[in-house]
Amino acid sequence: MITDIIKLLESFITEEKKKLFSSVLKERTRYITVVLEDIFQPHNASAVLRTCDCFGIQDIHIIENKNKYNINPDVTMGSDKWLNIKKYNALSDNSSAAINSLKDAGYRIVATTPSGKHTSLEEFDLTKGKVALFFGTEPNGLSDFVLKEADERLFIPMHGFTESFNISVSAAIILYCLTLQLRNSSMPWKLTRNESLEVKFNWLKRSVRNSENIVKKYYSEQ
Repeated sequence: MITDIIKLLESFITEEKKKLFSSVLKERTRYITVVLEDIFQPHNASAVLRTCDCFGIQDIHIIENKNKYNINPDVTMGSDKWLNIKKYNALSDNSSAAINSLKDAGYRIVATTPSGKHTSLEEFDLTKGKVALFFGTEPNGLSDFVLKEADERLFIPMHGFTESFNISVSAAIILYCLTLQLRNSSMPWKLTRNESLEVKFNWLKRSVRNSENIVKKYYSEQ
């Protein structure tokens, strides 16, 4: 059924756009996902979304405890349109909800932090299973709860006086290294056929004008 709807919506876009969708889908992954905890700097956080799209990360999780996250369109340059963004904001402590959801989905919880017992980026082992990378706020980093619940801690080796990169730079460095490792491996990092169809359907809905009415009409005629 979804393949028929996809074919219908594809009739409203150009051949070049269809080819672009197909080529990008082949490089999309859910083996790695990114989690932003209580970020309140819209510029840096929005830059992370753009970075995720560039490196083929499909799913982003945003935890809103004290701070509501607003996308900065001048920074994302439309990249958020192609991502699956899930927000956790219904509870007083949404970090636990995010961790439980990701663990249930088979992800290792990996805290990015320069402190505590941790693994350097070049030594990090992706073969152990899917990874949820947690990034925290600029001044305070991740919450104590996330650091306690994390399966592993990951850091980027640095050799200057400054203790850490800002969040957007950290995400870019880590995602470049880990996605490169994925693509040079035999790990099952690509989307399944059903996942690809789901993602393509969502991209088409966001790309075709009046797509909701087109889909409703299709269903009414079945």
